Amino acid sequence: MSSDEIAIRVNNLSKCYQIYERPPDRLKQSIVPRLQRLAGRPSSTYFKEFWALRDVSFDVRKGETVGIIGRNGSGKSTLLQMICGTLTPTAGTVEVNGRVAALLELGAGFNPEFTGRENVYMNGAVLGLSREEIDARFDDIAAFADIGDFIEQPVKTYSSGMYVRLAFAVIAHADVDILVIDEALAVGDAFFVQKCMRFLRNFTERGTILFVSHDTGAVINLCSRAVWLQKGQVALTGTPKQVSEHYLAALYESQQGSSAQVEPTAEHESGLDDEPRDIRLDFINSTYLRNDIELFQFRQDASSFGQGGAIITSVRLTDRAGKPLSWVVGGEDVCLVVRCLSKIYLLGPIVGFFVKDYLGQNLFGDNTYITYRSTPLVIPPGKVFETKFSFKMPILPVGDYSIDAAIAQGDQSDHIQHHWVYDAMIFKSHSSSACTGLIGIPMKSIEISMHDNSE
Repeated sequence: MSSDEIAIRVNNLSKCYQIYERPPDRLKQSIVPRLQRLAGRPSSTYFKEFWALRDVSFDVRKGETVGIIGRNGSGKSTLLQMICGTLTPTAGTVEVNGRVAALLELGAGFNPEFTGRENVYMNGAVLGLSREEIDARFDDIAAFADIGDFIEQPVKTYSSGMYVRLAFAVIAHADVDILVIDEALAVGDAFFVQKCMRFLRNFTERGTILFVSHDTGAVINLCSRAVWLQKGQVALTGTPKQVSEHYLAALYESQQGSSAQVEPTAEHESGLDDEPRDIRLDFINSTYLRNDIELFQFRQDASSFGQGGAIITSVRLTDRAGKPLSWVVGGEDVCLVVRCLSKIYLLGPIVGFFVKDYLGQNLFGDNTYITYRSTPLVIPPGKVFETKFSFKMPILPVGDYSIDAAIAQGDQSDHIQHHWVYDAMIFKSHSSSACTGLIGIPMKSIEISMHDNSE
């Protein structure tokens, strides 16, 4: 592979720290060995060596998105700091081709006494932007960060989330070739993380990303290749799925011992169980291990796009009787109601939704196209109409989720998108029951009802 195709080249990179048991040992180390050498005696050492990285090598091609995964203390942050030039290697070399913007540990690169505005200009200058360029982009940076009047306050008054918002907003508007992201999104709220993930996906089309995360789902979703660091060395490189599976297996084995290959028995395969039912276990499963999901209201100010021939005016979850819900339990029958207002004649409107996790991965969704394909509806201008999707709320792992809602006109492959609302509704799973993986659910029914605009 030619050097013109390489964005980052790491070659036999190593970093060693000297660990002292007591403060006086540091002073001794700076004086005693020199005196011993002058006297012709062997030098003593008063420290232990700790190799944060040892002989790490890999390449990142231009336009590639590479994930770095590993446990705490595996050397991920040390590696990124040497790539960005804030740490000096003990041995080995790093070659970076292109302008780099990095989001490392919280608050890095910010002067706590400066206001948010002043830090925007300072960080922008570090990233190679002129004052005129920052002036032209400042309003967009402030809007992306969305911290309101705090932009004029010293950043020492900021919360951790506000730090990340402002720092990410700056690098999102800089002219860079390579982005280095180190677990920074872990402190962001659900709305901001969704916004950042959309930006990163768009950036993958024109730049290179080095992405560090403990979240293997994020690595699988975003990255084209992954590197697993273990105890300062490369344990494995390969596809995100392959590397994540090996990493998680090693993680579980470190906690509970080596995995065993379990062969199904005839009873397991047939689904038969001759053992008496444990009533106490049933009580735990039905009471203590239920999946409580907290719902939030429709976001009137949510980001959206579309031609505007119809607009979505509300999205809500209700019970079967139509009563709006603020909490729902996984497995319970619910209705997702999308309320719309037509602006033009709509022939065969398609109303749909996606439920996404905090990374923006589509978990499940559906739309009205197939249900009404043979009998397309005509919605006159000025009409309010509701689409009701009835289904059982799935059991979801702990975390933040969002619902995208959309209304279009046409068919599945060729349609006009009138209104697509990102993160129209947020909900949070407070799961106490075990659930992992992506899901898909069948709809029990889909129906559209029409209302007068006055309702």
